[in-house]
Amino acid sequence: MSESSGDGYQLGKHSGDKVMTATDAVDKFVFDGAVLGMGGQSIGRGPTALAHEIVRQGKKDLTITGCNLAYTMDIMVGAGLVNKTEAGTGNLERYGAAFQWRNAIESGSIEVEDYSHLAIASRFLAGSLGLPFMPCKSMLGSDLLNKRLSGSVKSVELIDNPWNPGEPVLLMPSLNPDVSIIHVQKADKTGNVVIEGFTTHEPYMVKASKSTIVSCEELVSTDAIRQNPNRTTIPYIFIDAVIVQPWGAYPTSTYNYYEHDDEHIRDYQSRARSGGDPYQEYLQQYIYNCETFTEFLDKAAAMEKLTALRNSMLGLL
Repeated sequence: MSESSGDGYQLGKHSGDKVMTATDAVDKFVFDGAVLGMGGQSIGRGPTALAHEIVRQGKKDLTITGCNLAYTMDIMVGAGLVNKTEAGTGNLERYGAAFQWRNAIESGSIEVEDYSHLAIASRFLAGSLGLPFMPCKSMLGSDLLNKRLSGSVKSVELIDNPWNPGEPVLLMPSLNPDVSIIHVQKADKTGNVVIEGFTTHEPYMVKASKSTIVSCEELVSTDAIRQNPNRTTIPYIFIDAVIVQPWGAYPTSTYNYYEHDDEHIRDYQSRARSGGDPYQEYLQQYIYNCETFTEFLDKAAAMEKLTALRNSMLGLL
């Protein structure tokens, strides 16, 4: 059984079987008005299967947070589900900005709080440690800081180092998502998570979150996890649901498994930039009209392309 702290956060979660469908997990843990933590980084290991399910279920009034919010955030904005983002940036690297997000900012339909990547990671770190804030020097001397200090609601605090007067230090408020979604390489049924390659902000974000849903390429045995405990990136006590979904980050990449799909991302970016009917057709074709993520994979790539993406990744290793 899990033990609850005074503020409602879970101090430890059960070690039983947490495997469920994406439909059930999103229905259970994601709610209207939630602060949603987003894993992945740009075109790498985005939690696409989980994001698609959130769009299908129409969870609305979301605040999305993470370091580099990309495709998975953009489809939620494009579907009209997002009120606010708090992030380091929103882009798909060489493929350009997250265009639905950019259009929403320009039209004033969503609220945006801009931070540096390190500032967001520091806020997750504070949350993971149960602290109200984290001292940081990121954003000092930047317009990002000026906006945070001059807003109607102050979202950071600038102080002097009490041991070295005259040295500025920025206090970043903790960030504790209601629920976070991540895609990883391996997990066991209890929620022990193995991330290979980059991890970015995800371990801190997950530990700061009230609930976390993880999708994985492979479900491995708990015995295998115990044989290599040093490889466990996030232990089961922070995970609420495990979804087994091969290719669950497509069209973004997953290190050791497959490359990103250049063709699909370019098609998405073209429609996202255009907006209107072309974009709505994307949502209908690839999300609303697909009952499962596997159906999306069949429409978007089929096994021949997926195999090519896997072989391309293996050729890089």
